[in-house]
Amino acid sequence: MTTQLPLAGKVAVVTGGAGGLGRATCDALARAGAQVLVVDIDAERGRETASAIGGEFFAADVSSLEANHAMVQAAVSRFGALDLVHLNAGVASFFGLDESFDLERYRRAMGINFDGVVFGTNAALQAFGAAGGAIVATASLAGLTSVPMDPIYAANKHAVVGLVRSLGPALEPRGVRINAVCPGFSESAIIDPIREALAEQQLPIIPAEKVAEAVLTLFTGSMTGECWFVQAGRDPASFEFRGIPGPRSIKEVVS
Repeated sequence: MTTQLPLAGKVAVVTGGAGGLGRATCDALARAGAQVLVVDIDAERGRETASAIGGEFFAADVSSLEANHAMVQAAVSRFGALDLVHLNAGVASFFGLDESFDLERYRRAMGINFDGVVFGTNAALQAFGAAGGAIVATASLAGLTSVPMDPIYAANKHAVVGLVRSLGPALEPRGVRINAVCPGFSESAIIDPIREALAEQQLPIIPAEKVAEAVLTLFTGSMTGECWFVQAGRDPASFEFRGIPGPRSIKEVVS
């Protein structure tokens, strides 16, 4: 008896797919039966990843709206459809708003980490068929808490979290699900500048494959508008946000 793969016949796009979390997700998607378009600005590593998983490569700078539309059109042209989009490309910043502030690096970080999710979602919504589709954006635990050592990164990851939570119910009537994966310190190039510090503090680094498993769970489930944390020693799960305080009535305020 042949077991049907969970994503057989699905077409997936993964940005930042050349290495780290993106490459692990490309591999997991391919093993689950999906056809994968590996998207990255690093053509050499991107092509190598695509070759390794039996997918195809497309070079794109996700901070460009036009590049995002070209990316999804390439998936449709090459595979005939688009079902799954993992908006994963990201960079760290490691500077603040004092003398260390760098406008060019700020624009780059916001362009990749947040604009890449906004633009990628916009492009995917115009490429999904009548059956809808699913989007997973890579946020971070930095999108769920304060990060004094990298406030710009925290800001754009908080923006991704807010976008996903808001779009979840908004896109549901269109048959589109969108969720975020929020990993802690994971095996990727982003942690290279702080790798020694993490080792000194004995903080475990999460294998990229564990994050990829959470992404697949979000793609194969029925949830939407959720932000799933991935933390060492814990099973991935939806982060439970507290509700905001409701307004008080005029009568209560006067009294």
